[in-house]
Amino acid sequence: MKVLVLNCGSSSVKFQLIETSLDAIERNADEIISRGTIEKIGTDAAPVSCHPAGAPPLRQEREILDHETAVHLVIELLSEGDTAVLSSPDEIDAVGHRITHGGEHFDHSVLIDNKVAGVIRECIDLAPLHNPHNLKGYEIANKLLPGKPHAAVFDTAFHQTIPPEAHHYAIPYVLYERHGIRRYGFHGTSHRYIIFRTHQLLGRPRDKTNVVSCHLGSGCSICAIRGGQSIDTSMGFTPLEGLVMGTRCGDIDPALPFHIMEKENLDVYEINNMLNKHSGLLGLSGTGNDMREIKEEIERGNKRAELARDVFVYRAAKYIAAYMAMIGSEVHAISFTAGIGENSPIIRRRIVDRLSIFGVELDEEANDSCIGTERRISTANSRVAVYVVPTQEELVIARDTVRCVEGKT
Repeated sequence: MKVLVLNCGSSSVKFQLIETSLDAIERNADEIISRGTIEKIGTDAAPVSCHPAGAPPLRQEREILDHETAVHLVIELLSEGDTAVLSSPDEIDAVGHRITHGGEHFDHSVLIDNKVAGVIRECIDLAPLHNPHNLKGYEIANKLLPGKPHAAVFDTAFHQTIPPEAHHYAIPYVLYERHGIRRYGFHGTSHRYIIFRTHQLLGRPRDKTNVVSCHLGSGCSICAIRGGQSIDTSMGFTPLEGLVMGTRCGDIDPALPFHIMEKENLDVYEINNMLNKHSGLLGLSGTGNDMREIKEEIERGNKRAELARDVFVYRAAKYIAAYMAMIGSEVHAISFTAGIGENSPIIRRRIVDRLSIFGVELDEEANDSCIGTERRISTANSRVAVYVVPTQEELVIARDTVRCVEGKT
């Protein structure tokens, strides 16, 4: 089955065409046929990339003024010209959509019909920056590929196993009843892939595997996984809570925004913008939100950049330690993924060094040589294995789409 995976953001569309089936899933024999991105939608110089397997990649700039043009271009890139991997768009068997928020309605992926689309629309209030664009991607693709099955794969679904004591906030309960205010968690497809690969690497049954999964990129979250299921995660009602991120502040005193608003004469929009887009690594360092930039600034002697790195490391190690305790039994592995987790040996080492009390030992040579590849980076004597596992969220979406179509969810 050829599955088109679409991830539609506010100004971008990421896509992959993946050939898979229930048998291929069982054998880990899925095939990525093509992948690409369209960015800066709404401009006359939108960067477009498309990389068919086994062929040179295409990179160009195009006028892409709306998402409909972008999704139409995706289908064109897959079926026409030098990037074609299909003789016709009709060869696409199904479409899988990344949907950010499913509220408490969905604990697994589902085929999209009018009722499901309506519930996704109801969840816009919970994810106003994401769900509208996710839904728009479905509506456009459904129009361009009529009659094809479409599946919704929710970022929040994996975390629906988090118990009440972990997902409730200590605010008036009526606010949960009226508005659904609770911890939802995000990066669910990434954390699902990490437990899938880590239990295989460990040679343990998934339902007997306990892992602390660390998704460290521009956005960051850590997930406590016990018996293959999420029992807690650092992101909360929104992706702002938890770790220090590229531009997001993570955990702060809840009274702090009100204090800043009064002192700096900011309105609600401005404080929200500050906490989401001008904080985190960028806010602390004053130089950039990319850990590679932070590293370069540290090498130049920039103390604020060093502080930004140290706060990032401290917060990550603190969450890992807390989740090791909350798992409540033997932790079999700590797995790092995403841009920083996969590509920064220095950050991994600094985080793991703070976990030595748990008997975690890093193999320095393995860690230093591991850039963007799957590998165990802990010593044979380490009480907890440490892995780098490059995430494959699109693969999770493609596989779930097949399961939905085949009625196996």
